[in-house]
Amino acid sequence: MSLRSPLGKVLGRGSAGEGVGHWWVQRVTAVALIPLTLWFAWSLLGLPLQSYDAVRGWLGQPWVAVLAILLVLTLAWHSKLGVQVVIEDYVHGKGAKTTMLLLSTFVHVAAAVAAVFAVMLLALS
Repeated sequence: MSLRSPLGKVLGRGSAGEGVGHWWVQRVTAVALIPLTLWFAWSLLGLPLQSYDAVRGWLGQPWVAVLAILLVLTLAWHSKLGVQVVIEDYVHGKGAKTTMLLLSTFVHVAAAVAAVFAVMLLALS
């Protein structure tokens, strides 16, 4: 048994420390997505999309492949953070929440890896 009051037990412990960092990363990825998405859309408008060879040639340029991979990774990270917030806010059971967070992480990582693989496959072929 402790003689400390409930207030005394929590004073000085601070917050968990993850909320502000999560919030900032979500905002930074959102800001990074603006120029990347505009570049991607603008670049695609100039391509004949019916031609596989044209898209492959476009992605074969090193800077285009790097920007495309950066776009994919930023999108995956931003999406993962957003889905995580929704799960944390609206899934109430501890086991269900943990399962959904793990599943969300695995799906986002798998999607990002598949997209990077696709870009690399087209860029290096």
